[in-house]
Amino acid sequence: MAAHGYGGVEFLIGGLATSGACLFTNPLEVVKTRMQLQGELRTHGQYAIHYQNAFRAFITIARTDGLLALQNGLVPALWYQFFMNGTRLGAFQVQVNLGLTKDKNGNHSFIRSVAAGAFAGCIGAVIGSPFYLVKTHLQAKANKEIAVGHQHPHESMTHALKSIYKEHGTLGLWRGGSAAAVRVTVGSASQLSTFSYVKNFIEGTKIFTPNSILTTFAASMVGGVAVTAFMTPFDVVSTRLYNQPVNPSGRGATYSGILNCFYQIFRSEGLWGFYKGWGASYLRLGPHTTIGLVLWDEFRKLYGKWKDSQVADKS
Repeated sequence: MAAHGYGGVEFLIGGLATSGACLFTNPLEVVKTRMQLQGELRTHGQYAIHYQNAFRAFITIARTDGLLALQNGLVPALWYQFFMNGTRLGAFQVQVNLGLTKDKNGNHSFIRSVAAGAFAGCIGAVIGSPFYLVKTHLQAKANKEIAVGHQHPHESMTHALKSIYKEHGTLGLWRGGSAAAVRVTVGSASQLSTFSYVKNFIEGTKIFTPNSILTTFAASMVGGVAVTAFMTPFDVVSTRLYNQPVNPSGRGATYSGILNCFYQIFRSEGLWGFYKGWGASYLRLGPHTTIGLVLWDEFRKLYGKWKDSQVADKS
């Protein structure tokens, strides 16, 4: 990706690209959230399985909650994508533009890309955390017969934000933020470093024409596999921490923190507990990563062409 600028445009492009992807992948996020909460802290066989797999979950939700329920939490999901990924992709691209992902010889450095992706992801996760909190609550909300996890009585994003702030103050809006920071740090480091490395590798082979969308598509597909494999356990933990009920003081009533959540899941559900909803995660993360990164790259190319034309007009 060529360096076209360092300003706020990089953040805007990143936010718009991933928000566009979210419109298509939010139903899979709803399915993933339900599957990750199903059988919470119970061993297999001790709970009803409402969501057997991603495809059956679609049918179950549409039949019981209604077709529109597959877009539960869309509004906070869009805001989350805009702020979190706008910051994440923008911060990563600024580091690329500044040459921070290259070694002393000017070659692409995988290790530096991992560090850049992790740093960008951590910042983005903290900024977008309140929207992820509300998104999780709304996506978990279901009719009693297929409800899983704690059910929050929010009616909308605005109602949720006001209620949480009224009861627990500003810090209440960032409950679960530490888990989100770890989740996105791991996911961002694996996704962006893999995407950047594979994209540079494919460009070097000259299989496709320069700046071909096929290069971006192939690299983003590999990035989707990487982020699913590395991020899913942290994604499950993050969903559980965000969705858990809280006591009057605003502290989690089920898990005291990230490590406690890992411990309780492993003790009660075993290793597989960390990969609940893995299929739905990939079905969601694969297309989301592909659509988001392709749009991001294409938007940056359009911006670069526009900027070059502005410079040409002034010469």
